[in-house]
Amino acid sequence: MKLYVNVATRIRAMIDEGVLRPGEKIFSLRQASQKYAVSISTIIKAYEMLESDGIINSHPQSGYYVSAPKPTHSKRKDIQPKPEAELTQAELVLSTLRSIREFGTVPLGSPFPDAHLFPIKKIHNYEKALNADEAGWGVLNDLPPGNESLRQQIAKRYLENGLDISPNDIVITHGATEAINLCLQAVAKPGDTIALEAPGYYALAQAVERMGMRVAEVRTHPTEGIELDALSALIQNVKVAAVLLTANFQNPTSALMPDDKKKALVALLAQHQIPLIEDDVYQELCFGDVTPKPLKAYDEQGLVLHCSSFSKSLAPGYRVGWTTAGRYGKDVERLMFLNSLSIPSAPQIAIAKFMKRDSFEQHLKSLRHTLKSNCVLMRTAIEDSFPKGTKISIPTGGYVVWLELPEEIDSLNLYQQCLEKGISIAPGPLFTRKKELTNYIRLNFSHQWTPSIEQAVRTVGSLARKMLANHST
Repeated sequence: MKLYVNVATRIRAMIDEGVLRPGEKIFSLRQASQKYAVSISTIIKAYEMLESDGIINSHPQSGYYVSAPKPTHSKRKDIQPKPEAELTQAELVLSTLRSIREFGTVPLGSPFPDAHLFPIKKIHNYEKALNADEAGWGVLNDLPPGNESLRQQIAKRYLENGLDISPNDIVITHGATEAINLCLQAVAKPGDTIALEAPGYYALAQAVERMGMRVAEVRTHPTEGIELDALSALIQNVKVAAVLLTANFQNPTSALMPDDKKKALVALLAQHQIPLIEDDVYQELCFGDVTPKPLKAYDEQGLVLHCSSFSKSLAPGYRVGWTTAGRYGKDVERLMFLNSLSIPSAPQIAIAKFMKRDSFEQHLKSLRHTLKSNCVLMRTAIEDSFPKGTKISIPTGGYVVWLELPEEIDSLNLYQQCLEKGISIAPGPLFTRKKELTNYIRLNFSHQWTPSIEQAVRTVGSLARKMLANHST
């Protein structure tokens, strides 16, 4: 990917996730050049690309600003209903992501947490302060495995959660997505089979397929995670190169794998010498006082490649993640050199300074309290407004709730009807390669609970009730 396209994509992600709001001034050319460690001419090309797409606009003698909200309409060209048989999963993913970017759309289908939950201004202030002391940071300082101070803070956090991980075993990446991509490259090659959960987060399957690898879906229990008997049966019949899953607050079900099952899973894969790539981005979002253990805690052979990021717990939009890859650590570090060389220094240092000087634990306490309260409010609204027979997950962490609607309700049809009302939801078929989960939806409860959010939830419920009533007549 060209440098200016990469920069434009990252700035666009900050706008999509609400880090930069409509009407707000974005980084100056010089600030962006320093932030992303590229030339000013590259930043100019990135800004021209964003401006041509209507994402930002330039004000002479002032700078660049996020474009003002566009008016929404009940029937937009990009969300016109399409026959169910013609909808591919890829089209569904793109349509859902486009819908949450529409100004005015209620983002119940968003895969991202609300950016207002995080101390973005504090972290940004640490980042701005670096301009006065450029000697302390730069690309050469933070070549893989990444900024030493940040790796020390991550290692400290591991230790607080009961894991003894050396900072030297941690590789900083462009978010958890790159961490997972690097781990996949380290343990498998094109044509290999990777076992994934079903239902499971669509981005994981897409990452596997982009590398020319094959996806083998394994059924997942709605509250306890991947079914070990199904996984064992797959291993007996198919050569599995690796397993990729989320044990803590899985997306979309919010399932939390019990400790004894985590231990059994790691032991099963160790018996067959199969690497396990753990996507653990939701671990810190527990509603209780005790953070759940990662699968890495039970790894005795270096076969668990633990991946995480700050995108869900501290700094969305900054795209700072990491991996500790066990016996594959050196391979991952080498691949990081080859793929990206390094990630910008400033975000790494800013996050490290926040973790060292501010109370990360206090922030997490407030974040968890808000998410838990929002979850209760959303579940109450669902119970009051959705059809009788709707089954609702009971999350103990994360920021999504998983609903099983009556079998008569087609979630793809419901999805289209909700879009016409200016509401985004995530329909079940997003989360599997098979033609299944057609009566399931996922809703995001991380956004500030307002009358408009509550009304949107109740509108979804009302539409579902009407669909059920129409089916019965």
